[in-house]
Amino acid sequence: MAEDKRSLSGLTENEAKEFHGLFVSSFIGFTVIAIIAHVLVWAWRPWL
Repeated sequence: MAEDKRSLSGLTENEAKEFHGLFVSSFIGFTVIAIIAHVLVWAWRPWL
């Protein structure tokens, strides 16, 4: 039987890679939405 190598988080390497991919995708999506919101607000009322 192969022993599952787990890190301090309790995730295997494959689980950690899957979580990392999901986290990075979510972060990029949030950042894009935030940039679009800032551009739209800037077009509506410039604050500088």
